Parts: sequence; C-alpha cells; structure tokens
Amino acid sequence: MNGYCHSRETFGTVDGRGIRYVLFLAGCSLGCVFCHNPDTWHQGGQRITVQEVLADYASYRIFYDASGGGITASGGEPLKQAEFVAALFAACRRENIHTTLDTAGYADAGQVKMVLEVTDEVLFGLKAVCPEVHRRITRADNARILQNLRDIAASGVPLRIRYILLPGINNRAEDLAALAALITEISGCLSLELLPYHTMGRQKWQRLGMPYRLAATAAATADDVERAKEELRRLGIGNLQ
Repeated sequence: MNGYCHSRETFGTVDGRGIRYVLFLAGCSLGCVFCHNPDTWHQGGQRITVQEVLADYASYRIFYDASGGGITASGGEPLKQAEFVAALFAACRRENIHTTLDTAGYADAGQVKMVLEVTDEVLFGLKAVCPEVHRRITRADNARILQNLRDIAASGVPLRIRYILLPGINNRAEDLAALAALITEISGCLSLELLPYHTMGRQKWQRLGMPYRLAATAAATADDVERAKEELRRLGIGNLQ
C-alpha cells in the first residue's frame, strides 16, 4: 500500500502521548486561513509504503516504547489517504505500536470508520462550531465535520479536541457557548485543549506567494486562553487542557 508524505518528525512530543513518530501526509481540502503548513495542501510529495514507515520507525523504537509513544498520522489531512492510514495502523496494531490520528474530520463517514477501527487515539482539530464562522476561516461547511466528531466520540476511542483560539473570530461568547454545548452533547471519553493562534505561518504563506487573510489578526495571548477557559468552565466544561 502506497501513500504520499510531505515530511516526518522522529521526535514529536505534542502529537499524542509520549514521544512519537509523526507522519505528515500530503493533501488537505479545508484550506484553513491560519494554517502554518499550507504547503501540505496539495496531493503529492514523497511516495512511501507501510513497510518503509515501519522500518524507519524501528530505528527509533526504543525511545517510543520507553515513553509510551507510537506513530501519529497527521497532515495535511490524513483521512485524504484513508486506505493508506488504515493499512499502516493495522500493521501497527500487529506490531503493538500505539496509533494516533490527527485529523480535522473533513472526510466521508466511510473513510473515518475505516481508519477508526484500527486507531488507538484521535486528536481532532476543531476550527469552529458556528457554521458561518467555519465558512469564514476554511473553504468548507462543517456539518460533515461535526457529524464525524459525534461518531468518533460515540466509538469509545480516546478523543482529544483541539480548538485553536482566534481572537475576535471564534472566541466570542456565542462561539464558546456553541463549543460548550457540543462538548456537553457528545461527552464520552474526551478532553478539550485550547491552543492559542500564532502568526508563525505568515512567512511560509508569503514564500508561497499566497495572501495571508489573517494579517490583521493578532496572536492569541495567555490571557485570551485563560478567559476562554474560565467561560467554558462557567458553562460546565471541566476537562480542559
């Protein structure tokens, strides 16, 4: 089974539990305006096989096993290559390697189901709950994304939602209320992580000759994140990171 890889990281510490081998797969259709890797949007890149990934992983496995880590499929959007990810994760399960899917959920339900059956943990990058906000900061509606999130939560696979806080865009009172309502609805085995929007991706957009639509948006501060957490706690959300 072949896949297409943009890049890989052999010492990832923020993409799942422990130290991780992070495979950044090529291709994404969301086109988030704050994306810090827009060069991963296009299909293509280095052609890889499941066997090649596992062989490379084996070179560092002592560190991954010692930390309780494993392999993370990220992107881009890894579900754009669902068959490859499913084959890779199935092979990982046979080798007792922990797997994490790092996704934004913009995929068909069948693609989600295929990968979820062999996944140990999901990191779900949620951009916005309110549809109009989601359309403002991506190229897509979020109805399919929210349904996929509900399905993942119902599956029992450990789930962490990551919400990037964009000042003045998705951190308004109505946005946080919608987020709290969604978290309360799906409950289950999940945690919520608030990540501050940063501007480190601007230079890459400029190098690629792409206009950066958030040029007037300041990076989120620690106070922005703490205020959002306080509001979510007031709304009954407790498992915050």
